[in-house]
Amino acid sequence: MVDLDTRSSNSDGIAAAKETLEDYTLRFAPRSYRKWSPAVVGISALGGIAYLADFAIGANIGIAHGTGNALLGIGFFAIVVMLTGFPLAYYAARYNLDLDLITRGSGFGYYGSVLTNVVFASFTFIFFALEGSIMAQGLELGLGIPLWLGYLASTVLIFPLVIYGMNTLAKLQVWTTPLWLLLMVLPFGFLLVRHPDSVSSFFAYGGENGSGVSLSGTLLAAGVCLSLIAQIAEQIDYLRFMPPRTPENARKWWGWMLLAGPGWVLFGALKQVVGLFLAVYLIANLPAAQGIANQPVHQFLEIYRDMVPGWLAMTLAVVLVVISQIKINVTNAYSGSLAWTNSYTRVTKTYPGRLIFLAVNLVIALILMEANMFDFLNNILGFYANCGIAWIVTVATDIAVNKYLLKISPKQPEFRRGMLYDVNPVGLVGFGLSAVLSIMTFFGLFGELLKPYSPIVAVVVAFVATPLTAVATKGKYYLRRTDDGIDLPMFDEHGNPSGETLTCHVTGLEFERPDMIASAVPGPEGEIQYISSLALSTDKLGHHLLPRQS
Repeated sequence: MVDLDTRSSNSDGIAAAKETLEDYTLRFAPRSYRKWSPAVVGISALGGIAYLADFAIGANIGIAHGTGNALLGIGFFAIVVMLTGFPLAYYAARYNLDLDLITRGSGFGYYGSVLTNVVFASFTFIFFALEGSIMAQGLELGLGIPLWLGYLASTVLIFPLVIYGMNTLAKLQVWTTPLWLLLMVLPFGFLLVRHPDSVSSFFAYGGENGSGVSLSGTLLAAGVCLSLIAQIAEQIDYLRFMPPRTPENARKWWGWMLLAGPGWVLFGALKQVVGLFLAVYLIANLPAAQGIANQPVHQFLEIYRDMVPGWLAMTLAVVLVVISQIKINVTNAYSGSLAWTNSYTRVTKTYPGRLIFLAVNLVIALILMEANMFDFLNNILGFYANCGIAWIVTVATDIAVNKYLLKISPKQPEFRRGMLYDVNPVGLVGFGLSAVLSIMTFFGLFGELLKPYSPIVAVVVAFVATPLTAVATKGKYYLRRTDDGIDLPMFDEHGNPSGETLTCHVTGLEFERPDMIASAVPGPEGEIQYISSLALSTDKLGHHLLPRQS
């Protein structure tokens, strides 16, 4: 007789494997699916940073702390993101894994990374709500649509665009990028040519308090910017589809990986500077714009009005806002649905389908928009930054220091259930200490003097605690097994994940070698059977799990 729990587990695995719209939600992205060139993958990834939130962030931190502090804070933010983003983007593109799968084997364990998945899912709905708010502002200004209805429209519009995953998103991002670039760059170039005096006004702007450049002002500005550090996870959701790196495509592979991976921050930082530049121009030249200078739709509308007739200016501003919101929010919705589904399936061993969590993510974002989160932007992002920094710096440190420098952490990433311990203290201690101490600093529990330094606390604690914990535990909690029971090589002659396929005995489907592991359940003749990581993740009773190696 077949155990009902076993049958239920098998049906979950089969349903998950056969769901054609899931876009490899829970697993390695196979070579057979990755048919895009490095350029298409890179452009698609960069299309996801078309958001206008950078303009609002740059304006907000500049208005609060002045141009000097804002520029230094943006520079600090860019350096941290470049340094932490490189190892993560490289691992994603090289081994075709999303950041959750990388996090599992980089100090957190199979279940431990669920915590960081929730952090990332929070990032996606916070920024979805932010971009949706900006779109609603544009719809209200251009078409007279009430804000509450604009929030709803900006949410509902995204759902059908995200259903079909990477295939649709790649086309959308590539097709819309030229028009978006033109609409965004024109106003800035116009101001430089038509109003060159705006440059000197920009650098002289002291902000609301006019206190001048200071370390505390710089770090407070950097803290808001660093809320975007988790954007690398969204870049990785595209970069995992990079083709195998070969001698023939190596230059293009490296170039697009660097540009679309850690290089995203160069575009983000530039947009923050432009957002502040436009805000300062409005504040200096249009006294009536004081209260709206931080709103991107008004920034662009006022500059367009200087360039073209009013009706055309309004049209261009609305088109820019709508295109930007769609480009980024399809990515926010897509990445958020992956994160929620991944976490839920691992915890419950039940696979509900990505579309359910796509809806959940959008509903949460809509609630935030209706609660008018835009007015509390600096506080929300400043708080969130501490959690995002703690996660990203911990994983990046495990790769760069524990894997390559100390050689304690296994260099080749591992994500499969049964190969990893459920929990690894290395990542959890690094992340936990960093997040808790930096949040306490952010809320002034260590005194008002230290309050601006919460981003520094987050970076330093994660960077120090992660290798110290690895040394203290001697790295023994990284791998539960070193042998997955399969004789075929994991990588090809160029070091890329192998494209060889094996049949999963639970689902009856073919999976590529890196996605497979030997099952603890032998075949009818006692032969070794294989199971996919996807089917293994829904094995409620653990019948297929190989025993731990001593």
